[in-house]
Amino acid sequence: MTGERAGREIDFRTGGGRLHALTWGPAAGDPVLCLPGLTANARGFDLICERLAAAGLRAVALDLRGRGRSEVTPPGTYGWEAHARDVLEVAAACGTRRVGIIGWSMGAFVAMQAARTAPGRIARTVLIDACGQPPDDAMPLIRRAVDRLGASYASADEYLARLRTLGTITPWHPLWDGYFRYELVTAADGVRARTSAEAVLEDLAYGDAHDPRALWPALDMPTLLLRAARPLVPDGPWIVPPEDRDAFARAVPGAEVLEVDANHYGIVTHPAAPEAIARFFG
Repeated sequence: MTGERAGREIDFRTGGGRLHALTWGPAAGDPVLCLPGLTANARGFDLICERLAAAGLRAVALDLRGRGRSEVTPPGTYGWEAHARDVLEVAAACGTRRVGIIGWSMGAFVAMQAARTAPGRIARTVLIDACGQPPDDAMPLIRRAVDRLGASYASADEYLARLRTLGTITPWHPLWDGYFRYELVTAADGVRARTSAEAVLEDLAYGDAHDPRALWPALDMPTLLLRAARPLVPDGPWIVPPEDRDAFARAVPGAEVLEVDANHYGIVTHPAAPEAIARFFG
């Protein structure tokens, strides 16, 4: 993606550190902030943000600290609460008190934490394939995404070829080429991902020690849960098992749950997801 379709780049300074972002749509108006997952970056929201901008909405996709092109801060500065404070400061910097939030994977937990931290500040929330603790059998697959960090590759093409073999990113959409190239930086022996493995591991440990279900009572605003109807790999685990989907729908008053015929990664490139989100914010 190039030009306007790729989003306009901007940095935000927060008390936690510098956050890099990509913005689509009008420069004025209440924004919809998009929060990526554990090892993810802002480019994962390209299709969603394009659809929001086409609907006349202001979309801002963030690299959380330690990811993508945002600042890597010292150990002890991560966790959902710290990220939520960053997000709320970005909302304030956008000149708005109330904000819409879309969180994918760990970004959904940060979105829920922001709702708890600042009651009344979140106007609408979309959670993309995350609401409770991922099941234990999903953790080895999650760690595959972490393992790419810190390693060097001879070229960007080699890096992309390795990621294609993992079997979790399916179908392979052109979005993923831009997504993974965006996070690369030149290394002495080739290229490596900018995202900090230490930051990711700190957030992973934080998630192990905190149950996202404790944040459900903070969701007193209109909330949409998009659940991946396909497991992470064939015959493998879901990130949101059916029992978590059903418990969430019972526990969160007025929550809407929509199944998307994709897995945890394919959900952000499936045409149904941007359309459902645009309708929800429209």
